[in-house]
Amino acid sequence: MFSPATLLPAIKRFLPKKWNDSLIIWHLPYFRSVEIEFTRSQIVASIPGTIFCVWYAKQKHWLANNVLGLAFCIQGIEMLSLGSFKTGAILLAGLFVYDIFWVFFTPVMVSVAKSFDAPIKLLFPTADAKRPFSMLGLGDIVIPGIFVALALRFDVSRGKEPQYFKSAFLGYTFGLALTIFVMNWFQAAQPALLYIVPAVIGFLAVHCLWNGDVKPLLEFDEGKIKGAEEADAKESKKVE
Repeated sequence: MFSPATLLPAIKRFLPKKWNDSLIIWHLPYFRSVEIEFTRSQIVASIPGTIFCVWYAKQKHWLANNVLGLAFCIQGIEMLSLGSFKTGAILLAGLFVYDIFWVFFTPVMVSVAKSFDAPIKLLFPTADAKRPFSMLGLGDIVIPGIFVALALRFDVSRGKEPQYFKSAFLGYTFGLALTIFVMNWFQAAQPALLYIVPAVIGFLAVHCLWNGDVKPLLEFDEGKIKGAEEADAKESKKVE
């Protein structure tokens, strides 16, 4: 959902501490065994989300579509994790081929994107009456975004400034800009991952080679780090 999960981290800092911590327990009528827990902060955060959902449901406005789509992307990137850069590279390589095939060799991907009326894509108005909107699928944001987020976690695990996150994000920005340029140049749909995947992996790889951090990056395993953090937390509790 767009809200409260997406807006809550930004909103809760401006609300009283009690609103963030104290839970309200509500039992469903006729189903007293079913209870729902929420905070006052979550109620406040749900208000703008409800407004955008109603706006989209009534008018199907492209701006409401984009706000909801971006919210889905943020939640997807936050909830999903690749675990390692090896897994991420294999996934991106597979989707690279997948996107090229379904866009260039069949009309399926473009037809579905145009006909499916839901916030599964971002819409950008154009001056062309025959093609009123340019589209960017949410998968072209979420899948590379998970890889970029992994680069940030790698930086954090080393206790350093987010240098590899910046290079991966710069690669994504470059790949997306190149997609838009080629799309407008040829006036035809383009598989965004054709340009985004090589740019993200390429920028990150060059940066790692430059710094001599290829081995630590390839050996990075988020699961092992989480396990170590949980073990440390348990040990600290025992000491207390």
